[in-house]
Amino acid sequence: MQTIIDEHGSPASGGDAGLVKDATAASFKKDVIDASREAPVIVDLWATWCGPCKQLGPILEKIVRQAKGKLRLVKVDIDKNPQIAQQFRVQSIPAVFAVADGRVVDGFVGALPESQVKAFADRLLAAGGPDDGAAETAEAIQHAAALMAEGDLGTASAIFGQILQQEPDNIAAIGGLARCHAKAGNLAQAKELLASVPPEKSGDPEIAAARSALELAEQAEKSGPIDELRARVAANPSDNAARLELANGLYAGGRNEEAVEELLDLIKRDRKWNDEAARKQLLKLFEALGNGNPIVSAGRRRLSALLFS
Repeated sequence: MQTIIDEHGSPASGGDAGLVKDATAASFKKDVIDASREAPVIVDLWATWCGPCKQLGPILEKIVRQAKGKLRLVKVDIDKNPQIAQQFRVQSIPAVFAVADGRVVDGFVGALPESQVKAFADRLLAAGGPDDGAAETAEAIQHAAALMAEGDLGTASAIFGQILQQEPDNIAAIGGLARCHAKAGNLAQAKELLASVPPEKSGDPEIAAARSALELAEQAEKSGPIDELRARVAANPSDNAARLELANGLYAGGRNEEAVEELLDLIKRDRKWNDEAARKQLLKLFEALGNGNPIVSAGRRRLSALLFS
């Protein structure tokens, strides 16, 4: 049998050629959205100049072929199809997304080792295909939230954004995407999303968390450099304003545990300072991080110990 070498440098045989395709903007709906209603589709966003893409491509193809029709792979050259890259909010490549029943349900960025790519594929196979759209959406939102907590804002934003293309009124996805924008410093986009929320949904925990994240991001923009603030606090531990500003800056930099530590220290030193500003800021930070975050659980216990000791 004749062997064909594809663009990523891996062998493909005619018998399974339909499992691995190159898509364009014109064919994307058919090859990805429509096809994902039959079996999960892995979308590989790559470019000819990207070295890690050439490492990852053959691994993806091998794993998809091993799935024997239960998975499909669609490759998208982002240089030839920039609109698809924009749709997925791609910030770096290789970027890989799993689409099932027309929705993005998982994803990762970077050239992962084969064992991790296999685990990614196994999660898709274990999900059993597009049988329950509501359950898939809930799982995708949970996964995106986990990615956001890990700092992978690009992949999380793409998943939230794809959910909103299918369900524009999904409050959890609106809140999640707004939080991603706030964390990335895209404050105007976060404000625009939150402004679209119906008044009756404005009290939803996901929206409240996004609003808190936006407020913290706005405050952090006014904070000075971390090193300078640390120096101010070290020189004068009673400089409560500097300590509060330091906590804001640490949060903005993703150093959440350190931010919580500074606020707890401020509460311990001067609980009533500035109308309990530190306690209120800490509660806002907890809300922005979400109750499922282990930093929040530990922080709430410590706050309770301080307040009721």
